[in-house]
Amino acid sequence: MSERLPPLTALRAFDAAARNMSFSKAAAELNVTPAALSFQIKSLEEHLEAPLFRRLNRAVELTDAGRALAPGASDGFNALAAAWRAARRTVDQHSLTVTAGPAFTAKWLAPRMFQFAQSHPDIELRFSATLRLMDFGRDDVDVAIRFGFPKEEDGLFSEPIIREWMTPMMAPDLAAEFPDPADLARAPLLHQDDTINFSPTFDWAAWFRAANLPPRFASGARFSQADHALDAAIAGGGVVLGRISLAERDIREGRLVMPYRVALTTQAQYRFVCPEGAETRPQVRAYLDWLKAEVASLEELREGLEFVDAAEVQV
Repeated sequence: MSERLPPLTALRAFDAAARNMSFSKAAAELNVTPAALSFQIKSLEEHLEAPLFRRLNRAVELTDAGRALAPGASDGFNALAAAWRAARRTVDQHSLTVTAGPAFTAKWLAPRMFQFAQSHPDIELRFSATLRLMDFGRDDVDVAIRFGFPKEEDGLFSEPIIREWMTPMMAPDLAAEFPDPADLARAPLLHQDDTINFSPTFDWAAWFRAANLPPRFASGARFSQADHALDAAIAGGGVVLGRISLAERDIREGRLVMPYRVALTTQAQYRFVCPEGAETRPQVRAYLDWLKAEVASLEELREGLEFVDAAEVQV
């Protein structure tokens, strides 16, 4: 038996047939005729000198040899596909795919997309809004913007871009009804669960301690997504402990106000993440530089506020 690897086309035919457990479905996937696919698998079996499939009346099943080959063939083609995508990205200077959480994409990134497009008309910008942990080797993504506590990750370039802070936010009409922080004792509070597992926590309980106010029970409407809580506050549904990264546009355009001085800071931050070395690619560097210029304007909204680190008011 020869140790020489069989032709790649024959292995590709086997991989498709093993995944589909059907020669006809595999042929359709590869856009070849069933006869052509059957020929490739037959040539692979001759190379191995053993059958890989048992041909039944209306189905096929793997032999012991087929079961031994199938996982490695699948992993091998997945690895080739990932390597090919990575190679294409190194020579592509005209497109950029960015992934970020749905709330940050909707509230911060998407409204600014046209500004980046105007200043960089040669770069095609694409967004993937998801909280799923991305694999740069597997997923067709160039840059991830992720929120959380700082950590080092091997093989990745990571740069902080926004350090988050929070303060009570509400519609202007509601602010007139609750002009003093102590008035929150009778205000409808909105809660968001997107940071519920962070430690130290930055929630209403922490803010009341920071403001030296009696605690309130966690009653009121709860939202799994922070942007939904903000939308409820804009509609006058209550007071939200708003995250400045998500609420900036609504604050600037007057849909929300920040009537109190106390704000919570946290070590949690937005990070710009990409494979190590990719940060030097022209479109990646252009996007990072643009992001840093954009987030600099957040500093203006800190004026007049008193900041308390959430870690200092934990119980």
